This record gives sequence, structure tokens and C-alpha cells, in this order.
Amino acid sequence: MSEQLVFGLDIGTRSIVGTVGYKQSLNDFTVVAQAIKMHDTRAMMDGQIHDINKVAETIEQVKRSLEKQIGKKLEEVCIAAAGRVLKTVTVHVETEFPQEATVNTEMIRALELLGVENAYQEIKNEAKDDDTNYYCVAYTVIKYYLNDFTITNLEDHKANKIGADVLATFLPDEVIGGLYTAVEKAGLRVANLTLEPIAAIQVAIPEKFRLLNIALVDVGAGTSDISITKEGSIIAYGMIPMAGDALTEHLTGAHLVDFATAEKIKLDSNTKKKSISYKDIMGLSQKTTPAEVREELVPVVEHMTKQVADKIRELNGGKPVSAVFVVGGGGKIAGYTESLAAQLGIPKERVALRGEEVLGFVRFEQEGIKKDPTLVTPIGICLNYYENKNNFIFVTVNGESVKLYDNNKLTVIDAALQNGFPNEYLFPRRGKELNFTLDGVKRMVRGEAGEAAEITVNGKPAAFNSPIEPNAKIEIKESTVGKDATYEVRQLPEYRSTITFEVNKKQVVCPKFIEVNGQLVSEYYSIQEGDELKLLSYYSLENLLAFMDLPYTEHIYVNNRLASKDEKVYENFSVEWALEEKRPDMTLDEVLTVEADAAEAVYQAAEAVSQAAPAKEAAPAAETTAAPKAVADLLVIVNGRPVTLKGKAQYVFVDILDFYPFDVSQAHGQNVVMQINGEKAEFTSPLAVGDVIDLYWK
Repeated sequence: MSEQLVFGLDIGTRSIVGTVGYKQSLNDFTVVAQAIKMHDTRAMMDGQIHDINKVAETIEQVKRSLEKQIGKKLEEVCIAAAGRVLKTVTVHVETEFPQEATVNTEMIRALELLGVENAYQEIKNEAKDDDTNYYCVAYTVIKYYLNDFTITNLEDHKANKIGADVLATFLPDEVIGGLYTAVEKAGLRVANLTLEPIAAIQVAIPEKFRLLNIALVDVGAGTSDISITKEGSIIAYGMIPMAGDALTEHLTGAHLVDFATAEKIKLDSNTKKKSISYKDIMGLSQKTTPAEVREELVPVVEHMTKQVADKIRELNGGKPVSAVFVVGGGGKIAGYTESLAAQLGIPKERVALRGEEVLGFVRFEQEGIKKDPTLVTPIGICLNYYENKNNFIFVTVNGESVKLYDNNKLTVIDAALQNGFPNEYLFPRRGKELNFTLDGVKRMVRGEAGEAAEITVNGKPAAFNSPIEPNAKIEIKESTVGKDATYEVRQLPEYRSTITFEVNKKQVVCPKFIEVNGQLVSEYYSIQEGDELKLLSYYSLENLLAFMDLPYTEHIYVNNRLASKDEKVYENFSVEWALEEKRPDMTLDEVLTVEADAAEAVYQAAEAVSQAAPAKEAAPAAETTAAPKAVADLLVIVNGRPVTLKGKAQYVFVDILDFYPFDVSQAHGQNVVMQINGEKAEFTSPLAVGDVIDLYWK
């Protein structure tokens, strides 16, 4: 008695079975006390409590019997709800990450809860006019997905997207409320609530068998609860509102007896008695045989097993299962397993009662206990306590009371979702994304992330995954939306590229132009939603001349062909000026002087541009001629980014610091790396146009 005792109560339609025991190891459960009490009236029908006070009285009688056996008071109890009004929904949910991430337990938990939330919403959508409150009493992950491929365990894998198929089960509030009230009236407190099919499968189908496509049918008095396993998971739950009581009710009419007498006739039909004696409602003595009763019940058994078989096919995707395990007292009626096998179209050997075979790990301290299918569910209820200790608790969210099914791992997010707090308002929300195209290829820039929801539990800062206790006071200030995405032309990686022309035998490096919706724009242009950007791989002759501060004349050649100002000049094209025509009256000396002056002006313009930054925007051609400048701009590439140095005739390495953001006031490493064209440099090292500079902390 030093072990912690678990009290399990199977509140059935015809009887209440109480079991007290403890678990010593994984495959060892000891039952120290057991009691059963039949309902005096039909206080329960089809698994639903109709008379709470009558059921409470019966529970109290079972409790007192068990307390007498163990010599101590019982205060907490584990119970199970029948699946009569159970609703199940299977949903597929996915979560995508902005970039590849390592999956952790929080991500998996959030994914599963999203599945429960979607399942709940699906139930509400199906019954728009139904005001019933449903609570999730259990959920099962059928499959996980890693980047669209199935996987057993997501944790610690790297993924861009994760997903899950989630089977969620719900019960109406009044069903749960009725059970809780009856138990509390009997002086007990609920320690754990599960579903009868979950409790039964805990014992009848161990995990090692769940790779197979098997059905478990728990045939009680009012309902036949069904669960299906496949590929290692429970894939479906269901029920039909017909079980052992349907047989009893048939006998009441056939033999003109009350329900209790009909129940005795039914039970006696499964014995080796030669005859069954009873009195009908007229007080007349009657007699029949077990064989005759069994024959009378054949049509009812066939009707019941057909409904069960149809439900199994429905839950199993329209196909029969490979095998069926039957538990519960209702399944012990003669011919049940054979009829169910026939209805499913599978060999009769594959439908079997499960009793002693699955209770081998259970030890009874009481003598004379027969291990049969009626004990499977009560013991399963006890075992479920160890797997999922749970209960209903109450908390407040932003001042509103919330009732939660406690699965022993409740967090703030559970309370928020149950309260109807939108899931997306818990997490940082991004501003609007920006969509545009560059050279016909779609581009997208994400908006900035906002701030996460501000959460406190009992006045202390908390996170969405913080655990919560009963009566916790939760305050949630919704998350904020970040700034909408903005992006300037100069931020495009492609904008860093340049284009080179040959102007009068001199290399001239220019920046590439960006065209937006057919118009040239500057590097500071803010890209708008839907913009169509085009990175030009050419200059018009007019743009090139404007960039060089030269006027357009009619004597300019592009690739040795006379060109108009609209002529397209591509990478490495040659541009040359023709000399002005000589006047007939010019002397030879005058001709040579004009030619020399024109050639010198064009050469010096090209020379000046070749030493200037390629970041100057095209401008209308000015009616001026170029002249050499004492002060010239210098274009260099610093850490892959074009930088223009201005204001001097000559430049050295240290001048970069005036035009490129680099913090030398505070160390960000052990040494500063300075290189020019891959060679080590000093602050006084001279610079030339086009030099490639490396400048960083190491």
C-alpha cells in the first residue's frame, strides 16, 4: 500500500465498475480492489447520464465498497466518457518558416495546437446554428511532415516547412458537466478524464500492434465505441448508439417482461443452463431455453454488427480492417464475433474477444477474478492516468473565465485559443510585403516583423509557451504589425554592376541604368508594389554623352557607323568623334590646329570620366565641351560596393573613410584587414580608378 493508488471508474449504462490499483513498472499493473454495482433504474441510457442524483448514489456505493477493501479514503477518481456524442475531425496543418530553421518542441507544439484550433473551427462551421460548447478531450498526430515528406519525429530536423495530420476529438460541455457533477456529488474529485475507446485501446491494442490496420470495438450496454489503428497511430474514433441494451429491449417485447427480467434472460442465454424460468408482467410463470433465446436474438445481433461493420468501413476509408478486437460485456453475446466477421467479409478467426490475452500483465490481489473483456475498459481508465494525467481547470484570460481540459501540459496559448484569442495576434506580425519584377523575374521583399504579444501570468512576464496552473490570471496585449516593406533601387544586388564603353580608345566605366515601368530612375527610387524593373545592359548615345558632360553632334560614330542620339551603345562598343570638315580656304597649319584641338578635348573628357564615379545620373546633354579638371572624382569598389571619392586630385587609402561607413572608434575584432586588389595596403597607399578594396575587422 506504499505505492500511489489509482482509482478508475467505468460509469456504464447498465453498471458502474470501480478499480483500484497501482503500476510498478511498464508492463505490470496490480489491482488491489474491485467493485461493481448495477443501476437500480435506467438512470443512464446510451452512455448518457439522465438522472445525475441516481448515478451519484451508485458511484458512492462503489466508492464505499472499495474504501472498505483498501482501508483508506478515496478522494480522486479517473473516469471515461462514452463516445455517444463524440465528434472527431482530422485536419492537415502546415507552418512555413521565412528561412530554414531547426525544429524544436515549441514549433511542434504550436503546429499541433493549430491543428486542434482548425478542427474546432471546422466543427463550429458544420453546425452554425448550434450553440453547443465543445471541448477537446484528446488529440492524436497521425503523421508529421518535413518539407512535405512524412517523418516520425520532427524535433531537431532542419526544415523550411513542417506539417501534421491531426485527429482531434471533442465532447459537448453538458456531457462532461454531467459526469463531473455526478462524481462530485459522490464526494470525489476528477483526476483524469479520457474517452472509453481510448481507455480500451490502451489495454487491448498495445503500440506494437498499431502498425496493423485493426479495429477495436468496445460493446457496452448503450453504445458500441470504435477506434481504428494503422501505421502506428490511432487514425479514427467513432461509435454507434446500439449495444447490449438493444438485445435486452428486444427480449422485453418478445417475452412480455420488464427490463431487469429481460436482462437476466439475456445473461442466462450465455450459460450452460438447460432452461430459463421467469415471470411475465401478467405474473404468469414462463420457461424457455438458452438456445431458443439465442435464436431469437440472431436478427438483432446481425442488425447491430452490420451497423458496426458499416461504421468501421466508414472510419477506415471505405475498406474493412485486417482484424477486429472486441471488448466489453455486450460483445460476449453468442454469435457476435462470427456475425461481425461475416458483415466485414473477413475470416471469423480475425474477429475475437480480448480478455485474458491482453490482461496478462495485470495481477489481481483478490481471489476468483476472471480476466474477461468486461475488465479491459476499467483497467484502461486506470492506465490512462499514467499516460495523460488531466482534468478541467479554470483560468482567466483578459478578465474572462476560461474552462480548459487539463492534459498536464497546458500553456498560455491553450488558454488564449480556448478564449477565442486569434492565434496570429500572439506572434509578431509582419508588415505588407513588396512584390515587383526585375527583368521579368518575380521578386518579393518581406515587411518588418512587429513585436510579439505582451503576456503576463499572475502579474509576471510570460511567454506563449509558459505553463499555467488552475486559477491563473492571464493578460495578453496583442502583437503589433511591423512596418511595410520598403526597398530602393540601390539596394538591388544587381545594381552594383557596371558597364564599360570604349570612347576614343579610352575605357569609360559607367553604372548600369534601372528602368521602372518604362522610365529611368535614380538609385534612390523607392520601389512600389507591382513595379516592373528592367536593368538596362546599354546606354543610349545621348545618355552616354550626358554622363560625360559632352554635347551631341552629328559627327559621332558607334562601332564605326554614324550614330543618332538614340543609338543603343552596349558593353565594349566603341564611340568615336569625327573631326569637323575643313573649310576650302583653310591653310594646312589651320587644319592641323583644328584637328588637334578637337581630338584633345574629346580625349580629356574621356580621361576625366574614366576617373570619375559611375554613379552619376544621366542628364540632358549640355551645350558645352569638356575640359580637364584639377579636382576629379574616383570610383573604387569597397567590400563589393561601388564608392565614389570626391574633392581631391589624388586619393590615398585613408580617404575611403570619408565616403564609406566603417567604425574604427571601437574594435570589432583583433585586427583591421586593408587590401587593394588583393595586396596588403597602408592608410597612405595611393588609389586608382577601379581599385578593389577590402576593409574589415578580423
